[in-house]
Amino acid sequence: MSTPAAFCEAGLAHFREGRHFDAGVSCRQALAIDAEHTDAQHLMGLLLLQAKQYNDALAWIVRAIQRAPKPEYLASFATVLQQHGRCDEALNVLDKAIQLRPNDAELWRQHGDICIQLARLDQALLGFQRALKLNPQHHDALYKSGVLLHKLGRNEEALACLDLSDSLFPNHAPTQRTRAWVLYCLKRFEESATEGRHAHQLDPDNAEICNNLGLSLRRLGRNEEALAWFEKAIALKPRFVDAFDNKLVALFHLHRFDEVFALSDRMKSLGLNNAVTEWNMSLAHLLTGNFEAGWLGHQTRLKLPSAKYPWLSRPMWLGGDGIEGKTILVAADEGLGDTIHFVRYVPMLAARGARVALAVQDPLHRLMSALRGASHCVPMSAVSTLPAFDLHCPISSLPFAFGTRLETIPSGPYLPSPPDSRIQAWDNRLGPRTRLRVGLVWSGDPAHVNDETRSIPLRTLSRILDVDATFISLQKAPRPHDAAVLRERNDIVDLTADLTDFAETAALISCLDLVIAVDTSVAHLAGALGRPTWILLPWTPDYRWLLDRTDSPWYPSVRLFRQTATRDYESVLDRVQDELRARAAGSGSGSR
Repeated sequence: MSTPAAFCEAGLAHFREGRHFDAGVSCRQALAIDAEHTDAQHLMGLLLLQAKQYNDALAWIVRAIQRAPKPEYLASFATVLQQHGRCDEALNVLDKAIQLRPNDAELWRQHGDICIQLARLDQALLGFQRALKLNPQHHDALYKSGVLLHKLGRNEEALACLDLSDSLFPNHAPTQRTRAWVLYCLKRFEESATEGRHAHQLDPDNAEICNNLGLSLRRLGRNEEALAWFEKAIALKPRFVDAFDNKLVALFHLHRFDEVFALSDRMKSLGLNNAVTEWNMSLAHLLTGNFEAGWLGHQTRLKLPSAKYPWLSRPMWLGGDGIEGKTILVAADEGLGDTIHFVRYVPMLAARGARVALAVQDPLHRLMSALRGASHCVPMSAVSTLPAFDLHCPISSLPFAFGTRLETIPSGPYLPSPPDSRIQAWDNRLGPRTRLRVGLVWSGDPAHVNDETRSIPLRTLSRILDVDATFISLQKAPRPHDAAVLRERNDIVDLTADLTDFAETAALISCLDLVIAVDTSVAHLAGALGRPTWILLPWTPDYRWLLDRTDSPWYPSVRLFRQTATRDYESVLDRVQDELRARAAGSGSGSR
């Protein structure tokens, strides 16, 4: 004669195999014999939970707990509470289950899941790590640990975790997808693309995988290939806004601007336009010389998640009259180069009768303190010392406020000259002027979105050093591989340890005959000082350099050396070397 326990055991076996109807039959048979059989009550709760009948599931599981508070019953109770969105209560119940059975990896895994739902990522990670300590091959805990480590910004650890997950449980599409994205975040784009292709093979209908693969290819400069993947993502998910935005950027980098503008119109018609789209479109307008639309769209940067412009308690001035006799705060809102570039408008504000208070990044403070038109200048670290002001304007909004057109750009030089004493001190350190003095900058901020297209390894740049000139590094914080090359060379003077801020850099630049730089803040500094400057530009440059020009309407002393459609810097540097050799040959001792 079958017992309730036997029926219940058979029911659990059916349930684990997904035969829920058979499980229900066995469960009801057990309860028919003993209506208070707690395992059968719990099984009925599980069946109702599976059927998403949460209230009934809760009633059956609570009946079981009242008679026998076993850890597995409490875990099921926590699951029902979690499904109801009562996650704090679920965590309390699960903690009781863990107290009864602390060495159960599955309970710790569930603890991690609930903590994720509560957005307690550190606690969730601890739960998964406890599960893995008890069961090192717990797949779900291993995979989710990798995901959480990535979300916590610990990408190297995340990759190690996902590598182990992949080795133990190969061909798991979510693991492959996450590994591809973590590799992307680590700027290992080639590996990310390879992993993305594998993930796509495992899950070909996943639009996110296609989009992320396109991103990796775009960062590798393979925009045509990237474009195909963005289109595939959109075909799979027709309202995938990120894929539309990424397609627009790929077209932008391919210089297919008619298609960029057409795609933007299509997004508007679909109701998919957003701040990111507007920002990208502003860059397209500015790069192609449509300043009216460009500066208007440029205001969208203040809506982006990365925006950090805080002074919103007073009215924002964006042009027009009404500033005479008033104090206007002009504050940095983008990078160092942007601040140097747009501070040219401060004297124009003062000319309209405004008293200008200027807030700039700390490294620029000493240099900007003597700026014509600024009555007060403070570093960002001391904004609490600002005087009262009537209006404010983000510094990058000044071109919009003044209605700047190509023909009305206020060109340089406009920065104050460094003190003669500082110029003389640097001149003395450089020694007798017997050859052309050339300053070098080969890389910018590694975190910049386009760093891989604008920065150059020093080893690549060194091809121009075979010229009769004295080369001086202006490169602060060189990357490890560049620092190693710099130590190897005795033909580059490196005094950057004493470049404590931009005022010192300006004094050193004033001792040089030429600055050769990639598109960084130092290039802007040299141009704003009116020093001869050659800027090395990628095929798709920053908007302010426009297209197909060798000069800059922003900086009369600047020459632009652009990549061609081949997108290599070697040919650019060959042109620079030829020009530099000719200039060195034509310069005499003591020339400026």
